[in-house]
Order: sequence, then C-alpha cells, then structure tokens
Amino acid sequence: MLPRRLVPLAAIGALLVLIPLIALASRVDWASFWPLVTSEASLASLLLSLRTATIAAALCLLLGVPLGVALHRARFRGASFARAVVLAPLVLPPVVGGLALLYAFGRRGLLGGTLEAFGVEIAFTTAAVVMAQTFVALPFMVLAVESALSSRTGRHEAIAATLGARPWTVFRRVTLPALGPALATGTVLAFARAVGEFGATLTFAGSLQGVTRTAPLEIYLAREADPGAAVALGVVLVVVAIVVVGATFRRAAAR
Repeated sequence: MLPRRLVPLAAIGALLVLIPLIALASRVDWASFWPLVTSEASLASLLLSLRTATIAAALCLLLGVPLGVALHRARFRGASFARAVVLAPLVLPPVVGGLALLYAFGRRGLLGGTLEAFGVEIAFTTAAVVMAQTFVALPFMVLAVESALSSRTGRHEAIAATLGARPWTVFRRVTLPALGPALATGTVLAFARAVGEFGATLTFAGSLQGVTRTAPLEIYLAREADPGAAVALGVVLVVVAIVVVGATFRRAAAR
C-alpha cells in the first residue's frame, strides 16, 4: 500500500504531466481536426517521421546490442568513462548533439571532406535525419541490453562454453534469445524517442519539406502561421507516444 504521505506528491506529479496534455487537447478544433492532420504538409512530415524513426530504431537494434554487450563485459581501465560517453546523448542537449554531428559529417566537418570525395553528402538530407534520431535513441537500446545482462548470472553461457560452443554460438543460441524482451522494449523506446527528436534534427538536417521536415519540425514552424495545425499534429504525436510507451510497459508488466 502506498504511504499516505506520498499520495499528495504522487498526485502533484501526475497533475504536472496530465494538465498540460489536457490543455493541449482543449485547444484542438475537433471539427477541423481530420483535415488539419491530413493536409499535405502535416501528412508528409508525419510519414517522414514514422519512416525515419523506423530505420533509426532498426539501426539502434543492430548497433546497440553489440555495444551494450561490449560495455557490460568491458573490464579494461576506463570502461566507466566509455559507458558515460556512449550514454551521454541521454542528457546532452539535442542541439549540441546536432552540432557534433554537423561538425563530424557536415561538408566542412571532420569526415565531411572525405565523404564528399566519394560523392557522399549527409548533412541536410533524409540520411541526416536518421543519423540524428539514431544518435539520440541509441542509449535506450544500450541501457536495455545492459540491464537485461546484469540480471543474468551467465550460468547458461558458461555451460554452453564448457560443452564446446564458440563465443558466437553461445551469443546467438543462448544470450540473444534471452534478451528478446529487453530488445523489444529497447526498440520500441528508441522508436518513440526518434519520432519526437527535434533539436539534433533541425541543427544537422535542417527543415526541407518532404526531405528533412519531420513532424516535430512541422509543429514548430506551424506554431505561428497555423496554430490549429500545430496543435492537431501535436495531439497525434501525444497519442503515438502514449500508445507506444503503454504497449511497452504493459508487455513488461505481463512478463
């Protein structure tokens, strides 16, 4: 049972989240809601967000699993610092992340000249949107993998190794299946974070309609010119976030 002294604080915390969402919903012109969210600009930005976030979530799965396993098993001096660097995007201002990406992969960036020599341009393209989303969402997958591995004793892996299984076989046949629920949670949270990414995307990818203008950018730009469209699209993103996070933690509670 929840202690009575915690009830007021819990209620204040809940209201702090709930009231702004109610206020947002109260500003929606429901009579024109559907035309607003299905307008060319809104639909293009929403579809772009969903498409790039899906790719970013897949990249987080592909890169985050080996990175999380490597950090969990790291025993070298400086492993804690390496983990802190990898997880830094969790607390790093997104604009700073966008600047870092721009100075690394932009035309005049650290690797920009080399990439341009091979005919590859990343900044201010759809690929830049995916990279920005992956940059900010990857730590969610790494944390999910590390947390899942920390709850395991490693007994089954040790048994498989004593039976002659090679490290890759042990990982593929024993460790990876056990990480299934954590990978699902990490992927969904990475997707949700990618859908809502704004600062790094704006700084690194810009805001070109149909190319890099995701739903958060469309909301920001429409805030002054067409507040009704901004509010309607904002409600759509709130619903997406609630559905994604709700489904994730419902699945976690069921296990």
